Amino acid sequence: MISKKTKYALNALVYLARHHQEGPVLISAIARSERIPQKFLEQILLDLKNNGILRSKKGKGGGYSLGRPAQEIMLGKVIRIFDGPLAPVSCVSQTAYMKCEECRDDTCCGIRMVMKDVRDAISNILDKTSLADSLRLGDEADRNKVMNFVI
Repeated sequence: MISKKTKYALNALVYLARHHQEGPVLISAIARSERIPQKFLEQILLDLKNNGILRSKKGKGGGYSLGRPAQEIMLGKVIRIFDGPLAPVSCVSQTAYMKCEECRDDTCCGIRMVMKDVRDAISNILDKTSLADSLRLGDEADRNKVMNFVI
């Protein structure tokens, strides 16, 4: 499960992608629209900026904007910034591998093999899904809503 911080980061990024043609966006506008506590959002946006996902502009007309096109920002990278490796257990992590203390031989551990498949499946989706894809999927779902007037 992703953390609330990561969820807020993703929501803020979708907002910025949706409003990218308007130029830099104020933190207060994102916080209000996405219902994110502003002080918490400030730290999230700073972390995203420090990781090259966002850029900021100070002064009049300032705010935050995407640091690169939305199609180049992969959800897996954003999640790793805030929540670390995608692996469900450390012995299958590609970036933070640690052998399990209780494991005698991780080369023939059935649990490890299953967890590796889980990690691969999650990674295959998140590392190939961009912010633009997420925005598009949400917009398509919104357009496809069917009004239900059943009483």
